[in-house]
Amino acid sequence: MKRHLHLLIIDPQNDFCDLPAGYLPLDPATRQPRAPALPVPGAHQDMRRLAGLINRGRSGLTAISITLDSHHRFDIAHPTFWIARDGAPVAPFTQITAADVRAEKYLPRHPAGLPLALNYLDKLEAAGRYRLMVWPVHCEIGSWGNNVHDDVRAAYAAWEEASLGIVAKLAKGSNPWTEHYSAVMAEVPYADDPDTQFNTKFVNTLAEADQIYVAGEAGSHCVKATVEHIVDHFGDQGASKLVLITDCMSPVTGFEAQYQGFLATMRSRGVQLMQAGDVLPELLVNAAR
Repeated sequence: MKRHLHLLIIDPQNDFCDLPAGYLPLDPATRQPRAPALPVPGAHQDMRRLAGLINRGRSGLTAISITLDSHHRFDIAHPTFWIARDGAPVAPFTQITAADVRAEKYLPRHPAGLPLALNYLDKLEAAGRYRLMVWPVHCEIGSWGNNVHDDVRAAYAAWEEASLGIVAKLAKGSNPWTEHYSAVMAEVPYADDPDTQFNTKFVNTLAEADQIYVAGEAGSHCVKATVEHIVDHFGDQGASKLVLITDCMSPVTGFEAQYQGFLATMRSRGVQLMQAGDVLPELLVNAAR
């Protein structure tokens, strides 16, 4: 009897991939090649390795789920939301604290957003996981950057046809008043928005698997946050179900230490660390069952 092997792919989207020229279509409006908004060094090769693993181990996978970072252009973590004290735009990769806003170093461009932004920043900082980072506008809903890397999409499409299954797609990040690194809960969940709250239904679906392989981008942020939430829910005994495919994920530049710390912490809690070449034999054995 086959083991239930579930592949969870975190945000394998164009905007996060350092795509070469051959993967960049022309923008019909500008006639210039499109460019990823927030490319993670190494992500393109990560996704190619992942696609190869899916293609070669296809029959051994019993489920695939994909999370999709999905934002509006106006978002508390985008430059479109903020303005500096002198009226200048706020550059991407600027960190903003509640103290900065109270000192009017940075303010929401829309004055009505001030109490909401302060409420968010206070709760975010109290949680102690992250400080607000202003990222480039990325994974805008409906955009090319929001789409899945072409090789991964082709690989999971072939899996769907061969298995007569459906890849579950989970969008996250559409509430503009909270960051949503984790696929299963926003950084600050809101009582009036179920999509920001802990996704118990999906995590329970993962819990049904014998093994959960995790890949995607970026290892320092969305993979990290998602796996931390899942492991906290599973507990240390259930954590051994998870396998991080470490050559199918990479950190954002400047966050390498956080990524390595994440890997070390997960290993200490029982999560397995493997590479695609180590996972493939497990899939092939399962395929033969």
